[in-house]
Parts: sequence; C-alpha cells; structure tokens
Amino acid sequence: MPLLARLVVAALAGIAAGAAFEPFGLVALLPIAVAALTLTLRGVTKRRGFVLGTGFGTAFMLTLLPWMQVIGADAWIMLSVFQAFYYGLLGATTVVVLRLPWWPLWAAALWVAVEMLRSTVPFGGFPWGRLAYATVDTPVADLFTLTGAAGATFAVALVGTSAAWAVAVARRTPVRAAAAVAAAAVVAVSGSLVQPQVAEAAGEPAGQVTVAAVQGDVPGEGMDAFAERRAVLNNHVQATRDFAGEVVGTDEQPDLVIWPENSTDIDPFADPTVFADIQGAVDAIGVPVLVGAMVSGTEPSDVLNQGIVWEPGTGPGERYSKTHPVPFGEYIPFRDVIAKFFTRLDQIPRDMVPGTRPGVLPIAGTTIGDVICFEVAYDELVRDVVNGGADLLVVQTNNATYMGTGQVEQQFAIARLRAIETHRYVVVAATNGVSGIIAPSGEVVARAETRTQAVLLESLPLHDDITAGVRWGSTVGLLLTLVAAGAVSAGIARHRRRRRTEARSDSTTTDPVVRA
Repeated sequence: MPLLARLVVAALAGIAAGAAFEPFGLVALLPIAVAALTLTLRGVTKRRGFVLGTGFGTAFMLTLLPWMQVIGADAWIMLSVFQAFYYGLLGATTVVVLRLPWWPLWAAALWVAVEMLRSTVPFGGFPWGRLAYATVDTPVADLFTLTGAAGATFAVALVGTSAAWAVAVARRTPVRAAAAVAAAAVVAVSGSLVQPQVAEAAGEPAGQVTVAAVQGDVPGEGMDAFAERRAVLNNHVQATRDFAGEVVGTDEQPDLVIWPENSTDIDPFADPTVFADIQGAVDAIGVPVLVGAMVSGTEPSDVLNQGIVWEPGTGPGERYSKTHPVPFGEYIPFRDVIAKFFTRLDQIPRDMVPGTRPGVLPIAGTTIGDVICFEVAYDELVRDVVNGGADLLVVQTNNATYMGTGQVEQQFAIARLRAIETHRYVVVAATNGVSGIIAPSGEVVARAETRTQAVLLESLPLHDDITAGVRWGSTVGLLLTLVAAGAVSAGIARHRRRRRTEARSDSTTTDPVVRA
C-alpha cells in the first residue's frame, strides 16, 4: 500500500479513536482504531512508522481536544501536534516489535509505555486521551480496580493488536486468528469477572458521612467566565445560605459541604469582606466547608490554588495547595522568553505555585482526598491521597471556561473511573458543571444540571481498603513499560542479526576471483 494511502487510513483511525471519548462516546471504535493503525505499520520502515504514527496522533488529538479552541485555535493545533509526536514514537517502535513472535503483546505494551511517557514529560505530562479513559461504561473499566489505568489501556490495545494479527493471518489460520481475538477480549473483560469478588472482600464500610456539594453557577462564558469574580463568590455564598435555611436542625443537615475550585477568585486573606462572606455562609450551615480559593503567594507574581477547610466559628484551618498546576494555563514556563511572542499569555499575569504535599485533609471526623480539576487525570496524585488515608475522594473543579465542550464530560468520566479504581465514593463539585456524586461502582448517584445553581446532598458509606489498582497500578505501568522497552531492544537486535546474516550470505555467493 502506498504511503499516502496508509497515512489516510492512520488519520481515519485517529479520528475514530477520538470519537471513542466523550462527547461522542463511541468506545467500540477504540480497538478498531488500534487495529487499523497497527495494520498500516506492517512492512514499513521506522521512519515511515513515525510519519504514520504522527498522522494518527494528530487526527486523534484534534478530534479529542477541540475544547482547546476556547483558548484559541492555535493552542488547539499546537497542543495536538505536539502530542502527536508521542504517537510518532509509538509508530516507529511498533514497526520494530512487529518483527518479533507474539508481537500483539509487545505492541499493546508499547501503548502503555507511550502513555506513561506522555503523562510525565514535559512539565509533568498530559495524560488526557489515554485509552483507559474511554472505557468507563464498558467491562474494561473494572480492570481499574485490579491494575489501574495502565492495565486497562493494555487490555484495549491488546484487543486491537490481536485483531490486526488476525486480519494478517486470517487466510492461513482462521481458527487461530479467531482464538487470538477471543483470548484478548477475555483479558479485556476479566476485571468484570473478578471485581464483584474484590468489592465483597473489601468488607463493611468504615463509616458514613453526609456530604453536600454546592454548584453556585458562573455568570460569564468561555475565557470571560470569571470576569465577575465577586458574583461567583456571591452565588456560592447565597446557595449555601439558602440550603442552610432548608436543612439546619433537620435530619438532612450535612456533616460537611464541598465548594468547587475557584468558588472565590478573590483572596479571602487579603479582602476582609470576602473572608466575612465565607465565614457567614459557613456559620449559617453550621458544618465545615471545603472552600476553593485563589490565595496570593509569598511573591506578588505568585498565586496558590487551594482547598481550605473552613470551620464554623473558628474560620480557616487545614489547606491543600494544588500540586500539579497546568502549564500555559495556570503558569507559564520560561515566561520571560515565551511571553514576548504570545501576548495572549498576558491573561495569566501570575504563576501558580505548586503545593508540596498530597490533598489529605481531616474534616468533620472524615479524611478526604482532595484533587483539583485536571489533577484527577494523574494516577500518582489520586494514589497519594488514598495511600495517605483518605476514605472519600473530592474533586474540586472549575470547568466554566469549557461549558458546551467535550472537556466537561471527559473529565467527569475520569472521575467515575477513579471511583472504580479506589473503591471510594467521589464527590465532584464544579462551579457550573458537571457536579456529581459517584459510587465505587462508577454509577452516578446524583448529578446537577450544568449552568444551574444546585446543591447535591447524599449520605455516603466510607471505605478504607486499598485496592490492587491503587497498590500495584504504578508497578503494572512500570512493568509493561519495561516489557515494551525490552521488546524494542529485541526487535532491533533481531533486525541487526538478520542484516549481518544477509550480508555474509551475499559475500559467500559472490563469484570467487580466479587466479592464473
């Protein structure tokens, strides 16, 4: 097949992979996309493999990330192309492992390795679009409990690479081809066969807590969503006061209340009126409130994104500072150099300073694990709070900028997968959507309509068990990455041996020189 035709197939496969995620949710396309890309890589050089992988990745990311256009079309295209180079690496290395026996296994492991790299480098990585994150409403999602995201990605990729192998050998060995795909499918759904037993073995809940999540709503749109910063705070204060009027002194009064990220963009420690308004709302509800606040740092150019435990009567106490700010969104790397060329970066006048410890916070007799917005996509941050003793996960988020785009549902899907992975309830509090409460099974117990003011109230069992996915998930990812690296090394060595053998064979078949 000519390179151009292969490139078209790879790009179509990338579009199909993007459509597997929200807002389309056509998850059945995901293994098909993997299979199609793998077939285009058969019989090509590593250089062409890089080109084909990059074509796949560009189409994939452009389909997955159109919500970046809220910031600018150039940001959408630049991020997509940059991320596509990782898939170029995937394409080149897949070409190498296709030379080995049992190559569907090694090719599937490469998907995990590339996702691990993409989720780490540079600036802490960008894990959006991992194959695992599209699986929330499939049997594959249950693998999160056992293996974390790495195992789920491997399972999806293995179905795709096995299907590619089956297509390649179907004429010669149709029975083996069918058996290979069936075996890969069994691996992919194995979590759903084991997960009920895992949940049962976890035992009885460690306690109970009644939680209220406040979605105050935001008056603005897009990049101007927080132009009226005081109005955003007032909405959360008023929603909490109104709710207090309904439940205080009744059986429905919560034990704790969760406000979202950016529920106050005005530093409450710098503005006494903001401090007083928050304290008034907390005193009215009569229980601790986790307040999402932007707080000035030690330098005028710095800011902290914090979750603050705000107590009735006594005020602010324990705090969590977001440990993984978003590069170019919440801080500007190499600002002095880059800002000269992109004036739009002036919209981020202060750099967010990362926190130094996990979001493990005691509140109302419960230990919560707080992750803020995009942090829910990073494996290690979720595992850190669970290993630190959290028996309830909280996601404080502000998706106001991305209302009406796929980002909102993509992030909520990841939160649902974290509930499965950790076997804990997850409370998502968003400024104007999606706020929701998610059971350890991934089921959405309660959900607020977007662009509305709402309060969600639920009594939630607490769990303190550590699942295999939390305990061993990072090890699974590391082992699969090492397997992938070993396979690439073996493929390169095999190719070199074959070339040396061919060279020797050519030299021995050359006509000998006849001497007189």
